[in-house]
Order: sequence, then C-alpha cells, then structure tokens
Amino acid sequence: MNKRSQLWLAAVMTSLVGFMLAALLLPQSFRLAALTDIVEALLLFSGFLSFFPLAARSRGRMRLFWSLLMLGVLLWLSYQLLWTYYEVVLRQPIPDIFVGDVVLFLNIVPMMAAIALRPHVARDEYAARLGRLDFALLLVWWLYLYVLIVIPWQYVVSDVAAYERNLNNAYSAEKIAFLLGLAVCWIGSRGGWRKLYFNLLGMSFTYSAGSALANWAIAHNAYYSGSLYDIPLACSMAWLTWIGLRSLPEEPQPDGSEVSTVYGVWVARCSMIAVFSLPLFAAWAMSDAVVPVRIRLFRLITTLIAAFVMGVLVFRRQFRLERELVHMLNNSRESFDNLKRLQTQILQSEKLASIGQLVGGAAHELNNPITAMLGYSDLLLNTELNPRQQSLAARIGREVRHTKSLVASLISFARQGPAPKSPLDLNTLVRTAVKLAQPQFESLNITVQAQLDKEIPKVLGDANQLLQVCLQLLGNVSHAMGESSKMLLVRTRQEEQLCLLLIASASETLECADDRSSGGYAQDAQGLSACQGIVQEHGGRVLSRRTEDGTLSLRVELPPLLTAPSRAQDATMPVTWPVRPFA
Repeated sequence: MNKRSQLWLAAVMTSLVGFMLAALLLPQSFRLAALTDIVEALLLFSGFLSFFPLAARSRGRMRLFWSLLMLGVLLWLSYQLLWTYYEVVLRQPIPDIFVGDVVLFLNIVPMMAAIALRPHVARDEYAARLGRLDFALLLVWWLYLYVLIVIPWQYVVSDVAAYERNLNNAYSAEKIAFLLGLAVCWIGSRGGWRKLYFNLLGMSFTYSAGSALANWAIAHNAYYSGSLYDIPLACSMAWLTWIGLRSLPEEPQPDGSEVSTVYGVWVARCSMIAVFSLPLFAAWAMSDAVVPVRIRLFRLITTLIAAFVMGVLVFRRQFRLERELVHMLNNSRESFDNLKRLQTQILQSEKLASIGQLVGGAAHELNNPITAMLGYSDLLLNTELNPRQQSLAARIGREVRHTKSLVASLISFARQGPAPKSPLDLNTLVRTAVKLAQPQFESLNITVQAQLDKEIPKVLGDANQLLQVCLQLLGNVSHAMGESSKMLLVRTRQEEQLCLLLIASASETLECADDRSSGGYAQDAQGLSACQGIVQEHGGRVLSRRTEDGTLSLRVELPPLLTAPSRAQDATMPVTWPVRPFA
C-alpha cells in the first residue's frame, strides 16, 4: 500500500472513530443526525472511489467484477444521499412509505451478479455475453419480486404496516441469498481471492446485522439517526474503502482451478427456475383472498409483464447458447479431424521407423561385402596390371564407392532424418552422374550432349541424394528414348530465381523442354516418387512430360543459395561424351 492509500485509509478510520464518539457522547439532535448522514455518505463515496482504479486498470471479467461492485455501492450511496436530503436539507423524517426504498433494495443485485461471475475460476465454458444475460434475468426477477410484494402497498392500496413488513421480508431474503453466495465463493477459493471474499462477507454480514438491529430499534421506537444502532452500518461502509485500497488491479488472479460444466448447468437451471416461478407467483396472487381485488389484479398484470420480459431474455440466452454449442461442435469436429490426422502420422512414423530398422540391418549386412569389395579393388589397383585392367579395376572401385553412397542415402531416406546439406555445384553433380551412367549409355548406343551454365549459382543439398536423383532421371529418360533418337540432351541454367536441370532426347529439343508454358508437364510422374521426395526435401520439385511416341523429358527445379552470383546470359559450355565400345 502506497503513502497516499495509507493517508486515505487513515482519514476513513478517523472519520469512523469520530462517528462512534458522536454516537456515544452526543444526545439526539439535528446536529447529530446531520453529522451522521454526512459521514455515512462520505464513507460510501470513499468506498466507491476506492473501487474505481481497480475497475479502470483491470481487464475482462475482472473489470466487470469491480464495475458491478461499484454499481452496487453507487446505488447504496444514492439511497444515502436521498436519506441525507430529507433529514439535513428538508429537515423532515423519512416517510414511512419511501420511494427511495427500491434503490436500497436493488443495490445488492449488481453485487450478486459480481460474485456470480466467479472471476476466481478460469472460465472457458461460460461466455461473458451469457453472463450479461444472466445478470439481466437476475435484475428483472428481483425487480419483479419487489414490485409484486412491496409496490402494491405503496401505490395501489396504501398500508404502512403491510408495506414495511413486505419490504423487510423481501430485503431480508435478498441479503440472505447474497450472504450465502459469498460464503460459497469464500469456501471454494484460496489465496488472495479467499481474503477478498472474506472481507466482502464480513462487510455484508456486518451491514445485514446492523440493518436488522436498526429495524428492531425502529419497531420499538428506540432508533434515531446517529444512535448506537448506526455504528455497525458505518463500520460496514468504512470496510468498503479497506477492501478497495487493499486490493490491487493485478491481484487476485484466477487461481487456475479446474473448470466444471456443473456451474454452467446450474446457472441455466436457475434461469429456468426463475421463469417457472412466475406462474407460481401468479397462482399465489390470485388465490390470496385476504388482499384487496385491486392488489390481486395488479400482481397478475405485473406477473404477465415480467413473464414476457423474462421470456424474451431467455429466448435471447438460448439463441446465444445455441451459437456457442455450434461453435463448440465445429471445434470438436476440427479437433477430431486433427486427432485422426495425428494418428495417421503416428502410424506412418511407426511404419517408417520399422522400415528404417529393417533397412539399417540390411545396410549393415551389405556394408560388409561392399567394404571387402572396395578393399580388394584397391589392392588390385596396386598390383601390376596392363592399362586396360587398370581402367577396369578403377571402374570397379568407383562403382563400389557409388553403391556404398547409395546405401547410405537409402538409410537416410527411409528414416526420414534430415541429411546434412552443404553448398553444391549442380554442374559437377551432372558431370559425375553422366560419367557413372556412361556404361549404361554405351550399352544402348546413346550419346550424351550437355550444355552446362558455368555461372549457375550453387544449391544447398546433400551430394549423395542429388547424385542419386540425377542417375535415376538419366536412366528414366534413356530407357524411354525411341530407336530414332540416340542423343540425350542435358542442360543446366538459372531462370526466375531457380536452378534448372533439363533432360530430354534429341527428338524434343531443349528449347521445347525448357518451356513450361508448352504444357503437358506433371509434378507427380510415375516412377519418380522417390526422386520427387528427395527434391522436395531440398525445396524443389520434379516436372515431367511424355509425348505420344513415349519420349520423356524431365525438368528439375532447385532453389539457389542466397549468396550465389547472378547468372550470366548465354554462358553455356557444351560437353559431349562420345560413345566408346565397352571393353
């Protein structure tokens, strides 16, 4: 508590002590009544002001909670000002039938709505807009109860004794309901909320006890303004300032208790009980033969009006509730669909994990003979061989090393693990792939012609995986070539911030294969799913096009590195591998 709040609270306590001393020492007089009324009005005004910063700095339900408490204190203050106006300004006693009694009766309704919000519980199933409708229902029902029980003896048939008796009964029932609600909230809360509800419960109980004591004194002609019976009332008014100054806008926070739908169900049930109570009140009004006919007719008309108003509110609440239920149903369906997709992904992950274990075991078995073959090929290269034998031994070593890299790539792809990527020269990958596939081209009498852009940017990727893609694509195109064309055309270039690899036969020129607008390209070609998956992991895609005669052309798109140099126009390097007989 800061210094200003301490001074404020000290001033309130000083006023309360002065009020007590005046009630104990001063005799009944106009001066005592004026002092009492003014101090009580100031205490209520102080309590109202102490809640204002809490409502202004809070958010959401906390702001609504403090605002409703402020509204209740404001109605209480309005009644006190009316009382002060009669006794101090007009110097008249309060009339036995007082028009301002309805303000005092209704001041508890906003406070009941505040505790009905249950801001100490994290709320998700009970929307704030439904809470506003519940508050409207609560206000209408208590106002109807006051008009039904009290107003007839005030305006229809004037009867002071009946008016005071019915007013006290209705007001007592309202205070008891409010105290029970505070007790339930106090028992079900903890921490800072428990302290807050305890203070509210203590303030309300002190006021209720003081009010009952004052009514007893009035009935025995022992009450006057400023008497000892006003001390509990003044203490409850000063208690409001203590609550406001001791609470912070950031505290208390919702305690994180589990939210149960039972509360929302009971709120709806109470709304229905309030509506269904109207016919019971109407039956009671018509069957009460003791009261005059004019009062019975007035009560019947009041019940019909209240039934219409509350029916509209209930219909509106049901409409809002249906919208909430539809929203919740849509969210449930979306969550169910997401759960199904997650289950499918989990099953797929389990399958891939099993495949990875199987491939890993097979790879270990394959690595042993591959390692032996690689060692023997190296030993063979170190022996005395003629040039032709040296060439064959070197080719065997290259193929064994390539097979070993393919096994490693297969393991990485089956496990769905991210392979380490590094900057790669696409031209070097193409040259390596063409050299490794040269025996296949020679057996098919295919000549490879390459036009490689020497200024093409580097790409970020895994060399083994992209080399596997290049070999697979070269093999697919070469096997799809007809008898009329034995020339395989390979080209690399940069276009629209993409690095391109184009593979086609001589029957379909690279200019045509390079043009995507010519149509016929498909992203998911049959037999290219593995290549498509690897290229997609590198941020690219594979496009294919097949002509009527079965000729296949392929287009691979890969993103370049951001730091790669810009492409020089028309900078190509034609490379041709001649066909040599396989020895």
